[in-house]
Amino acid sequence: MLDIKWIRENPQALDEALNKRGADPESAKLLALDEARRQHLTKLQEAQERRNAASKEIGKAMASGDKELAEKLKAEVSELKSFVQDGEAEERRHDAALNDALARIPNVPLDDVPVGADESGNVEVRKHGEPKRANWAKEHFEIGEALGQMDFERAAKLSGSRFTVLSGQLARLERALGQFMLDLHTLEHGYTEVQPPLLVRDDAMFGTGQLPKFTEDLFRAGDDHWLIPTAEVSLTNLVREEILDGEKLPLRFTALTPCFRSEAGSAGRDTRGMLRQHQFYKVELVSITDAESAIDEHERMTACAETVLKKLDLPFRTMVLCTGDMGFGARKTYDLEVWLPGQNAYREISSCSVCGDFQGRRMNARYRVAGEKQTRFVHTLNGSGTAVGRALIAVLENYQNEDGSVTIPSALKPYMGGLEKIEAVED
Repeated sequence: MLDIKWIRENPQALDEALNKRGADPESAKLLALDEARRQHLTKLQEAQERRNAASKEIGKAMASGDKELAEKLKAEVSELKSFVQDGEAEERRHDAALNDALARIPNVPLDDVPVGADESGNVEVRKHGEPKRANWAKEHFEIGEALGQMDFERAAKLSGSRFTVLSGQLARLERALGQFMLDLHTLEHGYTEVQPPLLVRDDAMFGTGQLPKFTEDLFRAGDDHWLIPTAEVSLTNLVREEILDGEKLPLRFTALTPCFRSEAGSAGRDTRGMLRQHQFYKVELVSITDAESAIDEHERMTACAETVLKKLDLPFRTMVLCTGDMGFGARKTYDLEVWLPGQNAYREISSCSVCGDFQGRRMNARYRVAGEKQTRFVHTLNGSGTAVGRALIAVLENYQNEDGSVTIPSALKPYMGGLEKIEAVED
């Protein structure tokens, strides 16, 4: 959520930022709501001050024997009391209207983010590894089905479309990928492993920006909870409504969890295979920082995610997203796109974003700086370190052999009991 004071002082800057994102200007609407609220608060304050003054005047009138004036003042105090009580309810309505409007405004991009309308405006910043493609290369679902360990038909019987049943060594390979990533981030990159709840309340979803704007992309679980679309929600909200010691920042959390998404906006896209699933595993990275460290932390987090792909020896490229392709809460985002020989294309496998104090305001999460009376809102970052299902896809396609088997990457062999390759299940 953006600071209304900043908007009040920089309305043109807000509208220019929204224009870069391809959104309509909003400053006039927000300032009108803010002005109505401030005018109402002024009236309330004046009424309360007059009520206090009149109450004192009643005592003076009684002391001087002027009962008529005293009664008149009592009537005025009673009227002012009713006005203040009704006005407090009106104040809550003004607050709700302004906060609801602010909650739907996306974050302001950093100045160095390229301006563009969609993914065609994204810019490559570096590339690792050499993409290769044999003329016999197959897509991951062809490989998995031929191995007899990836079943979409049975998954559809259980749950419908966009679900997968993995079995045997493919199930173990997915588990190995998740464990490998967790070990890397905790042992080498300094993240603290967390096992967070998969069900969260409305205020947690609001805190990271999923609500109210993206309700249709979520799965509701009963009246009071939602299934997390990413562990970013649980991990970032660990600090909600807290005041942290600035000297102990940054805090770095990681988690391997199932994630649940309706994929409401992707009808007709990637309908075959595991690329877009309603349920998938992901290793999430979250950092809570002060204002001064956030940009450097963004580069560090992205490097941590890149290390996963480097150790798996998977070709990839790092893209900076343009303004029209960035997420709602991000100020700047790097996407890692892994090479998939079966598709003969790069596809996203990780997205790392710096959010400024956008989520900190929504969560009311602050930190205290030594020597300062005022607290500041924390700055937050999140990234995939990486999407486990998509990493499985990348391994299958990059390590496939012409005979249909799949070689195990060296980094994963300790997690696979020393297994060298996955071969078809015999009937």
